[in-house]
Amino acid sequence: MTAEETRLQADQNRTAYWKRWGPYLSERQWGTVREDYSSTGEAWDYFPHDHARSRAYRWGEDGIAGISDNHQRLCFALALWNGCDPILKERMFGLTGTQGNHGEDVKEYYFYLDSTPTHSYMKFLYKYPQQVFPYTDLVEENRRRGRHDPEFELLDTGVFAGDRYFDVLVEYAKNTPEDILIQVSIINRGSEEKTLHFLPTLWFRNTWSWNPIEEKPFLKIFKSDPKFSIVEASHPILGDRWLYCEGATELLFTENETNYEKLFGVSNAFPYVKDGINDYVVDDRQQAVNPNRIGTKTSAHYKLVIGAGETKTVRLRLSDSPDFVEPFSADFNGIFQNRLQEADEFYQRICPFKLSEDMHNVQRQAFAGMLWSKQYYYYVVEEWLQGDSVGIAPPPERKQGRNHEWIHLYNDDVLSMPDKWEYPWFAAWDLAFHLIPLAMVDPDFAKYQIDRLTREWYMHPNGQIPAYEWAFGDVNPPVHAWAAMRIYEIEKKMYGRTDKQFLERVFQKLLLNFTWWVNRKDIEGNNVFQGGFLGLDNIGIFDRSAELPTGGRINQADGTSWMGMYCLNMLTIALELAKDNPTYEDIASKFFEHFLYIADAIDGIGNAEIALWDQADGFFYDALHLPDGHHTPLKVRSIVGLIPLFGIAILEPETLKMFPGFRRRMEWFIRNRPDLRQNVACMETPGVGARRLLAIVGKDKLRRILEKMLDEQEFFSPYGIRAVSKFHKSYPYTLTIHDQEYRVDYEPAESTSNLFGGNSNWRGPIWFPINYLLIETLQKFHHYLGEDFKVECPIGSGQMLTLWEVATELSQRLIRIFLQDSSSRRPVYGGTEIFQTKSDWRDLILFNEYFHGDNGAGIGASHQTGWTGLVAELIQQCGVNCTPEG
Repeated sequence: MTAEETRLQADQNRTAYWKRWGPYLSERQWGTVREDYSSTGEAWDYFPHDHARSRAYRWGEDGIAGISDNHQRLCFALALWNGCDPILKERMFGLTGTQGNHGEDVKEYYFYLDSTPTHSYMKFLYKYPQQVFPYTDLVEENRRRGRHDPEFELLDTGVFAGDRYFDVLVEYAKNTPEDILIQVSIINRGSEEKTLHFLPTLWFRNTWSWNPIEEKPFLKIFKSDPKFSIVEASHPILGDRWLYCEGATELLFTENETNYEKLFGVSNAFPYVKDGINDYVVDDRQQAVNPNRIGTKTSAHYKLVIGAGETKTVRLRLSDSPDFVEPFSADFNGIFQNRLQEADEFYQRICPFKLSEDMHNVQRQAFAGMLWSKQYYYYVVEEWLQGDSVGIAPPPERKQGRNHEWIHLYNDDVLSMPDKWEYPWFAAWDLAFHLIPLAMVDPDFAKYQIDRLTREWYMHPNGQIPAYEWAFGDVNPPVHAWAAMRIYEIEKKMYGRTDKQFLERVFQKLLLNFTWWVNRKDIEGNNVFQGGFLGLDNIGIFDRSAELPTGGRINQADGTSWMGMYCLNMLTIALELAKDNPTYEDIASKFFEHFLYIADAIDGIGNAEIALWDQADGFFYDALHLPDGHHTPLKVRSIVGLIPLFGIAILEPETLKMFPGFRRRMEWFIRNRPDLRQNVACMETPGVGARRLLAIVGKDKLRRILEKMLDEQEFFSPYGIRAVSKFHKSYPYTLTIHDQEYRVDYEPAESTSNLFGGNSNWRGPIWFPINYLLIETLQKFHHYLGEDFKVECPIGSGQMLTLWEVATELSQRLIRIFLQDSSSRRPVYGGTEIFQTKSDWRDLILFNEYFHGDNGAGIGASHQTGWTGLVAELIQQCGVNCTPEG
């Protein structure tokens, strides 16, 4: 094993806690539901950015390039001041959901460059302007712009003109699990000498203000001399730690307490408050910090004069030992070199293939983004609703407001976030996709994530999985059985281990969730499912989670298909578990039968005249079920009509031979229920190698769907599959109800609709999770249909490809988003020239939430490595299957 794998094993065996410390700080705690104690639920307004430096958080902490222990008791992050900003730069700035013309949006440039799974080595880059940070300009200009205008970005303000900024490169290296070396290299990219105030900051999360009987931790000066200073941090549970600060530096102390006088006009309970260091540095208020050098928040204050092009380095060390005589000796650099070399060895072990340097760079940064996006997530809904024993009680409206039906929910874990600024809370279906690349580098952490999500303190007693903190009761696609099986398979393939205990534990909990779906989301009991927006936000002409203007409901092609996929995922897991426990053979038969009913229903909805499959168009559509019983197909050509492809499983001949009882029951249905089997693709026909196929879509329907999916004038973009067909650019879909027109146009970039806040768009851009499942689906169909089944790709090209080759082409189009083309430009950065041409920008990769349907430019949340991190696995597949040149 590599050194990193040895650390992972030690952590798993609990012989050394290598994961106790990691990048578990949020990048935005303000504006979250957890910090919202209003009567209206307007989280953005209740706790705005302007309060964050002065107001103690209740449920978590945020910071720049920060780390904390795994319960976020003690936190470390950077603060910066360029000498002209109105406030210290202690956290990332961005627009709220109401300020941005396309919803909330971070307005900073920062990059996750590297990390190992145990965080034994980490690297982060932040670009800090030397001019006044344009807080007001960003808010006012974006507020002025409408939904049809592009977003006004930090680069657009001109604040980076002439390279007048600092590159702040942060590196961490663990000598032991409790001895963390920190090195910050600050480069002046400008042409003039500049002074930067650099303030590495250590503080305790405030837990004592909400619990008066809790013992309060403290920070105090331990040693100070010209070579280095030491701050002692003492916590009643965490124990003692010491922060070593290189060189002769000023140490500033205050309390992590709210400045009530400033925010609310009432007297402070403490003379030193959260923004004391800010006021001392920015406003020169000497009395704002504690002269006795004790508190719960401290900063080392370095005044760095940095010449043009010069680099200044500051070294620190956070350790469980107070006894280092030479904490910054030559050994300090040696530890960094060793940890970086070990990181290189680990990733060479993960991806040993002869890929281009650019592809390796993209994959490495994708993994880094996944690992930096871990966050300590703390939210106890019952306490949040009731309020604390001290302070003002929450308004009574809260007890019937957001999440009031989730009082069992008790979250206190390190979880994988979609984006620690825009989405600093777990999202159920996002998380399932995060686990694929995470399983490649740390299967145990991936298993831990899905295990948490299905635990009784997450999952509702009725079996529903919580969606996300804005509305735990919303419904996300049921992809967790798929994710569990994929984790199991990845660990088996890459590490030679099988963990059936994990698979069985998750399977048992998912049985509850599956039952919830059947009981709650199949209104008429005819195996046609609803489910609401199902993560696809504004995909249709209506908000599918809201009351319809027509009355009635929408029978959803995607909701029904997700359930077909869920059945087959559960069947697959049951057969795997049945190898050791025959009981699961019976359960597999139950899911087989349920799948038949769903596959039949999606074609015909029982005896209804209008099916979700449109024979004339050769496509699946949602159907509007009106109160009078009539059905109207909603003929939007969207990925809703592609999701039925996901309902597919291959049964190998050895599997059927191993389980004769399951095979007998399957053959009984084939013989005795022709009404059910007729719409299930090729179930009776042995495929290549005598395999059998279970699928919603058969060969004929598959060809017809692919005629649209692989048409570059419809779904097939140069950069992946669009969420809505380009057909709707010329032919918008419209429906008039009560003299009001509802419509869906092809929108390849940001949304012009305000459905779900308008901060994401499913009406044309490219989204990685759906594309990834399409690639996997095509590979499965190829596994059954073989080399003789070919389709034209792209449509009109005359080029006939197998489905495996189509999957490879789609994968390469997605990877192409991030790679330099023949002109050395990356599509992800579109027309943002500094990223395309400047040497200190061009190899930095952002993994956006989604991508322009025509040119591949990144849109939406800029750090959603969460599911966009799937590109790491696509690159891995390319390494396995492609030529070195590929």
